[in-house]
Amino acid sequence: MALGAVIRTIPTPGTAGLGLTWDGRSLWHCDGVTNLIYPMNPISGSVLRTLGPYPASVIGLTWDGRALWLINSFAGTIRQIDPWTATVLRVFAAPGGAARDAAWDGRTLWICNDSTDRIEQVDPLTGAVMRGFASPSTAPLGLTWDGRALWNADANTNMLYQLDPDTGTIMQSVATPSTSPVGLAWDGRTLWLVDNNTNLIYQIAVN
Repeated sequence: MALGAVIRTIPTPGTAGLGLTWDGRSLWHCDGVTNLIYPMNPISGSVLRTLGPYPASVIGLTWDGRALWLINSFAGTIRQIDPWTATVLRVFAAPGGAARDAAWDGRTLWICNDSTDRIEQVDPLTGAVMRGFASPSTAPLGLTWDGRALWNADANTNMLYQLDPDTGTIMQSVATPSTSPVGLAWDGRTLWLVDNNTNLIYQIAVN
């Protein structure tokens, strides 16, 4: 399939779909109205259970191999959460008091911030910013890691950008299938994208 082709869509469980991540078997999704986290079957879209609610508004989500990381925009925090007990393992202030989505590169967190239009690498133990670069446009709302590069979804340009993590250089880009792209996940072969207007999750082909 061509880069950007839609493979399938599944509906979000609620009406304010935002964050998205992949744990190797299931999608995990968070909703900004219910403030719940939903593990979901990636084929049927069925909700397997729920975690939360958490402090409003939950907007970003990533998986580090053992735990979830959740961004709470109103609280201005990033929380590490045990996916089985829902226990909060760690919490720290989001860089600059704001973040929209997060990604895990195997050792560290990355966050995108639409207030500063920056993408930053964050120490997962302290929350300190290690380094960063300007985002490709002015509404970086989705972020994920594909094993060698970052992908960023921008709601101003309605584009997906693959970015060199060292320089921020755009490696390739493609239009999103929708007009309000937010949460982004990588399953090892394809991207998954949440759209806040259509309340759909899109599986998207990648070269």
